Amino acid sequence: MTETITQIPQLPPRPLDGHKGLFGKVLLIAGSRGMIGAPSLAANAALRCGAGLVRIALPRTIQLTVAGITPCATTIALPDNNLGIISRTAISELFNAIDDNDAVALGPGLSQDLDLQYIVKQIIKHCKKPLIIDADGLNNLAGSFDKTITFFDNTVLTPHPGEFARLWQEFMDQEVPPERPLQAEMLAQRTDTIVVLKGADTIVTDGKSTYINKTGNPGMAAGGTGDVLTGCIAALLANQVSGLTTLESTILAVYVHGLAGDLAAQELTHTSLIATDLIDYLGKAWTVVCPKS
Repeated sequence: MTETITQIPQLPPRPLDGHKGLFGKVLLIAGSRGMIGAPSLAANAALRCGAGLVRIALPRTIQLTVAGITPCATTIALPDNNLGIISRTAISELFNAIDDNDAVALGPGLSQDLDLQYIVKQIIKHCKKPLIIDADGLNNLAGSFDKTITFFDNTVLTPHPGEFARLWQEFMDQEVPPERPLQAEMLAQRTDTIVVLKGADTIVTDGKSTYINKTGNPGMAAGGTGDVLTGCIAALLANQVSGLTTLESTILAVYVHGLAGDLAAQELTHTSLIATDLIDYLGKAWTVVCPKS
């Protein structure tokens, strides 16, 4: 029986002598040819959620394009293959970048490939920093067919239902229970991670305590909104002065992300809502949730 969480964590006010290093360095490992929007959305969301620095490690062939639409982030151009996908030869550069940052987000727009399966597994083994695995990070993980892989306990998995089904098939040897909270709790317990099972009433759980989110709306069922959430979580996990645990940071990010969607929908309607609107409304959401932060 897990504990139910209902209280939304709060960010403390920023210290007056704070600097960008205190508020965290986020590394996004993301993007591929044809999927330049995902790293850009995640990076801009991380900045709107207070990250001091955001760096995007991405294929060399898309570096200039992504840099042009994320002027407040920096980029790390990595070797790629003829498909515009990060090559496994980039692994040492990725390890160096991981060691130089406070939180890592892996997956938005990454694509799927044998090289990427290798990279995802190596990062999971190497990265002791808070690590969010999303989108194609999860798909490459599920496609690697390695039930023996282990995670550090500050890892966050953020599947939508389709990605969740693939992870369940990879890691679990039993039928999927019908209750969404129990699904997420069982996967969290099996992997020793925090699981964010996205959808209506997003579930956040570490397998011992569970939060069911009540912000968000059907307008957020659109491409790119999950990339925005990844950036929100990464920023809060990187924050060096928040005093929040990994679970608390994830809950707060999920709540603020959904609230930004609700505030946007009030003016734009569910029908017209798109992912960039969430970024535009994150500032208003923060004034509601943590007005002194």
